[in-house]
Amino acid sequence: MARPEVLDRIKEAEREADEIVADAEEAREERIAAAREEAEEIREQAREEASEHKEERLAEAREEIEAEREEILEQGHEEREALEARADDQRDEAAEYVVELFTEAVDAQT
Repeated sequence: MARPEVLDRIKEAEREADEIVADAEEAREERIAAAREEAEEIREQAREEASEHKEERLAEAREEIEAEREEILEQGHEEREALEARADDQRDEAAEYVVELFTEAVDAQT
């Protein structure tokens, strides 16, 4: 094979190698871009799911707080009613005691 032919074949092989390398680099860049896009989609989906979970948990917490609040208010009403009933029961006794003290004080002055 003549020297010019060998040089032509070498140049052709180098050109083909350059094309293969360029194609591989282009394919690599496309894969990287696709992977970045997919990663961003995954991150966005994770953010949305986290936000939904946060909102659900917040709603549950509000419900729990409201239920506890209602329970505390009910207990407060019951305790108030019990105190009022005891006060009513003791009112007559207190009035009798005050009248007795007053009577003793009046008797002591005469």
